[in-house]
Amino acid sequence: MKQTLGVIGLGYVGLPLAVAFSKKMNTIGFDISKERVKELLGFNDSTNEISEDELKSVIGNKLRICDEIQYLKSCSYYIITVPTPIKKDKSPDLNPLISASNLVGKIIKKGDIVIYESTVYPGLTEEICVPILEKVSKLKYNHDFYIGYSPERINPGDKEHTFTKIKKVVSGSNEKTLKSISKLYSSVIESGIFQASSIKVAEAAKVIENTQRDINIAFINELSMIFNQMDINIHEVLEAAGTKWNFLNFKPGLVGGHCIGVDPYYLAQRAKEFGYNPEMILAGRRINDSMADHVFNLVIKKSIKLSLNLKQAKFLIYGLTFKEDCPDFRNSQSEKIFKLFLEHNLDVKVYDPYLHSENSIYTSNYIYKDENIKFDVVLILVGHKEIKNFQLKTRLNPNGFVFDLKNIAEQIDSIKKITL
Repeated sequence: MKQTLGVIGLGYVGLPLAVAFSKKMNTIGFDISKERVKELLGFNDSTNEISEDELKSVIGNKLRICDEIQYLKSCSYYIITVPTPIKKDKSPDLNPLISASNLVGKIIKKGDIVIYESTVYPGLTEEICVPILEKVSKLKYNHDFYIGYSPERINPGDKEHTFTKIKKVVSGSNEKTLKSISKLYSSVIESGIFQASSIKVAEAAKVIENTQRDINIAFINELSMIFNQMDINIHEVLEAAGTKWNFLNFKPGLVGGHCIGVDPYYLAQRAKEFGYNPEMILAGRRINDSMADHVFNLVIKKSIKLSLNLKQAKFLIYGLTFKEDCPDFRNSQSEKIFKLFLEHNLDVKVYDPYLHSENSIYTSNYIYKDENIKFDVVLILVGHKEIKNFQLKTRLNPNGFVFDLKNIAEQIDSIKKITL
């Protein structure tokens, strides 16, 4: 392809996309963070999605990294991959999307195609983003410029289901645009393209992917609370139930990150605008949002039952990212648990192989892997592969125990533990 592609936002979604396209066409990767641009120009990706060698092979070749808008003016395609977070009141925070639309509106030309990958509720792209593009550019939608929506499916830390190996849903504002967008993505996607009938359908498909997972995890989390009252091990129950061929294999745990713990609120907001109260969606969110308190209370109750002096006891939280083997701390429920310990004036330390001691919130509570400190309670909250080298048994005082959220300690050592 002779056209130039611009990618707006170089995070977990945008960078892999920019790198993949740069192997087929001239690509410009833009980010408003000068720090992010600087690290990428130094061939370092702090998200751990792209290796140093791969960055060296494309940056300066067909991939240009920048934080200046003028370099994007030569593009024919723009793909927007900015985050769509929520506010403190759980309502959608559209500011990054609005800012990106304003930015692109300043530079698009007649014939250009703007594609959104950010997760949104059905209708948002055409109702919120398109009017901004029209107003800023002074161009007419579906006459001068065109729109597409292709929901991102990046799974941070997953080296198997990478951008080019995941089937891509695409949509366009008209038939010609859909064909053009399909051809664009087909040049890099190995697993095929699915053409959605409309932008709204594509938006809806994305938001229910994560909402469905959130609800399923919430169901298992609620079961773990019920079975805990009955003194039944949820993991043993799931192992037994999993012998049936059509049983869905979900595990209890903390739901954080930038997708599953956020996207259901976008769908819920939209449903309310249409006069419908989404009971199951919000019930699932309430359950999963309550898990940090549930875990904290379980650990405290067990500590008291074992006659530990809470004011003298030493606690260690292992794992603070929102998921295993990933350096992403966004919306981490482990961090909420850490803060609960602090609020109750308990002696808590933290360790995570992806955490650096200079992170201000953790500075005085950070321990190094080889630091010789023993604890009364170790909470395994994230199942990093590195846990195998953590030597749990040497970390515990004689009467101490492990709270093993991920149910992985058995594979490491014979130790006293509890789980959900």
